[in-house]
Amino acid sequence: MTKSIMTKRQRDENLMIVVAVEQYARKYNLPTNRALAVFRENGINSLIRKHYEALHTQPLDESFYFADDVLKRNSIKA
Repeated sequence: MTKSIMTKRQRDENLMIVVAVEQYARKYNLPTNRALAVFRENGINSLIRKHYEALHTQPLDESFYFADDVLKRNSIKA
């Protein structure tokens, strides 16, 4: 059996994405799986990972504000 070991950074990135998805779902009254689909379809998960260095110095919910702003700027509706 292969054991997958995540680094602290990967865990932190995943946590940022989970928080952002859950807050996005709550704000737009969406099921969490739909919010996650919006993030995946628009590359938000990758974008959060790409900007980890800046985001990890901010409060955890900043990942949500970042994602929401990107989606709004790209005229993506929930």
